[in-house]
Amino acid sequence: MPYWRFSKFYFFFFASIGVLVPYWSLYLKSLGFGPAEIGELMAVIMATKIVAPNIWGWIADHTGRRVQIIRLTTLLALIAFAGVFLGQGYWWIAAVMCLFSFFWNAALPQFEATTMSMLGDQSHRYSRIRLWGSVGFIVAVVALGPVLDAVGTSVIPVAILLTLIGLVVSAWLVPLENARPLERVAGSIWQVLSQPQVIIVLLVCFLLQASHGPYYTFYTIYMEEAGYSRSLIGQLWALGVVAEIGVFLVMHRLLPRYGAKALLLLSLGLTSLRWLLTAWFVDSLAVMVFSQLLHAASFGIYHAVAIYLIHKMFVGRHQGRGQALYSSLSFGAGGAVGSLMSGYLWSGIGATATFQAAALMSALAFLLAWRGLRAETL
Repeated sequence: MPYWRFSKFYFFFFASIGVLVPYWSLYLKSLGFGPAEIGELMAVIMATKIVAPNIWGWIADHTGRRVQIIRLTTLLALIAFAGVFLGQGYWWIAAVMCLFSFFWNAALPQFEATTMSMLGDQSHRYSRIRLWGSVGFIVAVVALGPVLDAVGTSVIPVAILLTLIGLVVSAWLVPLENARPLERVAGSIWQVLSQPQVIIVLLVCFLLQASHGPYYTFYTIYMEEAGYSRSLIGQLWALGVVAEIGVFLVMHRLLPRYGAKALLLLSLGLTSLRWLLTAWFVDSLAVMVFSQLLHAASFGIYHAVAIYLIHKMFVGRHQGRGQALYSSLSFGAGGAVGSLMSGYLWSGIGATATFQAAALMSALAFLLAWRGLRAETL
């Protein structure tokens, strides 16, 4: 497997997230948008994940041309994002981000399917490649924080554009011959989706990502209003991803030893704890550091387990659409609902109560997984 060629794609894709997720809300705030409008504009980015991955996943599963699709969508995402430099109005920003994210959100699920296909029966080693995405996120979020303190938020769109250029280049470095012919399997995608265990896994993923809405949309603003500098906030974001990398380095041992259900429950329980700590102890740097370390569970363990389960449940020609469904229902629908609700709750009941609502949502996911999933089938 061309390890470094795959790793470079993850690096630049998550470097773009390392600029977009922590700092885009700051840019929107600098344009004069309020919490509800920021929540809506962030939700646009998430909402396209509901549609885009499924459309492109269907095309990929029927043509087998995953790498070509990855190359095309990353290029179109770059071109679309350039439109952000042409206007600053609400509807213009919404339109540009909708078009950009329609292509940007399509690329990762197909790359995940390609990676898992290349790994074959070594799928538990996925995290060793994916960790380079975490490295990309760290580099972006740590490097940009001091720049923002020095020159302001106007540099944020430029930083995103640079990461997208790197993403396009890395997509073209993945050779076409690395995509294996897709195995044909009996049964339709609907037969897979009708299985209770599949439904429960997708619902759990939706709820967990929805609980991340306040974090992804308002964490930087929340911490800045509590008196933290942008440099320190960037370091806290990076700390969470460092913890995530630590998990990715050992997941290939943890999954066979403890099983998917036990690790998923651990992730969900610690996620609820994380949001409660964030809600109640924002003035304590020590507690915020510990809360960020819990990102190892709320994303690291969760995502590695989810990718493993989706790969196991959606086989052969259903792999692309399986990864697309995971992306669209969790990061897409869950992320959009979480961002939208957090915007309205933030304006209505305040920051503390919004993070408490997030903790309740992840607790609901824990109960659903605990009662509904059978360890022997995972």
